[in-house]
Amino acid sequence: MELSAPIQRYKLGNADGIADGYRVQWSDVTLYDFFLEIGLTSKKSLTIGALYIPDEYFFEFLRGSFDGDGCFYSYFDPRWKSSFMFYMMFSSGSEAHINWLQETINRLIGLKGHVTHGKKGNGIHNLKYAKKESLILLYHLYKNKEVPHLSRKKLKINDALRIVGESIK
Repeated sequence: MELSAPIQRYKLGNADGIADGYRVQWSDVTLYDFFLEIGLTSKKSLTIGALYIPDEYFFEFLRGSFDGDGCFYSYFDPRWKSSFMFYMMFSSGSEAHINWLQETINRLIGLKGHVTHGKKGNGIHNLKYAKKESLILLYHLYKNKEVPHLSRKKLKINDALRIVGESIK
């Protein structure tokens, strides 16, 4: 894509008062039409469902989804000595999208994961993978070195994995 657009500065409010925000906005009708074809629509948070992602590109898509709407966390479980736990999770306001992610991951690499729903009907649905399945899924997310990723997230993951003698390249 050969797109250019100015960086726009704007004010936004947060808990500490007013802060500067920045945004780049561009338009491309062909790209917009492509997004509609694969199932991405405007105001997608609650309406997104299955997307039409070819299997050979699914894990590259999933890595982008993980960078945007996923998290990785770890801790020592106080119930058992030397028990280090870690999980990876995808979140969405759309239960249909979370179910599609779970079904597609299961179909492609046989992982089950576990779907949970937010408390008090807050509309957040999570797909969570524990230790063993997380390691397998992380391998698939990061095996293509040419696909961009959030380096800070990968560093955090590797810091935790080193505790159990693992890493993702």
